[in-house]
Amino acid sequence: MSTTSALEIVISLEVDDPDLADRLASLLGGVAGLRLAAPGEVGTIAIVSRDALSTAKADGTELTPRELDVLALLADGASNKAIARQLGISVHTVKFHVRSLLDKLEATGRTDAVAHAARRGVIHL
Repeated sequence: MSTTSALEIVISLEVDDPDLADRLASLLGGVAGLRLAAPGEVGTIAIVSRDALSTAKADGTELTPRELDVLALLADGASNKAIARQLGISVHTVKFHVRSLLDKLEATGRTDAVAHAARRGVIHL
């Protein structure tokens, strides 16, 4: 369970270029209300480089950046309502993304989708 305060935004960085990751961390680290995620922690917002996204495409499963956001929150155990609130979208839109994830990952449910994604290296638990 996350201990993030309601006013704090946690940012996950997954950038292959160490210099760019350091620059982003420096820029974002000083912003009030923002905190960089600890290793292995799922952030409220994910910054993922295109190279890191290629993992999702390597096995033919091409997920959109928003689907990756929803998947990360699914992996954290968030409900549709919690995902909608964190991403600033409607519950209906979350349901659309979840259904798309289930189809693309050939999963039978939310937990199965997270397990498939982890096995394929799309997400790291």
